[in-house]
Amino acid sequence: MNLFQESSFYQMLLEEGFLKGYREVINEGYKTGYQQGIQKGIQKGLISLRETLLSIGETLLDPPDAVIRALIESIEDLDRLK
Repeated sequence: MNLFQESSFYQMLLEEGFLKGYREVINEGYKTGYQQGIQKGIQKGLISLRETLLSIGETLLDPPDAVIRALIESIEDLDRLK
């Protein structure tokens, strides 16, 4: 190791760089986790809406045939399901 690497200024620069990199990694991980959580929530909401729609249809009409059930279960657009 040379004198510069042993200096407190160099050590401070290393620490600052480490902390900056650490913060960036944490922030990126938070953003990714948040987005994944939102997507998971949307998927659960879609499943629940499909089940509700099928249940109401079955109560008011008859149980849906396989084609109708498959069509409803394939809908990925929340607004369309509403």
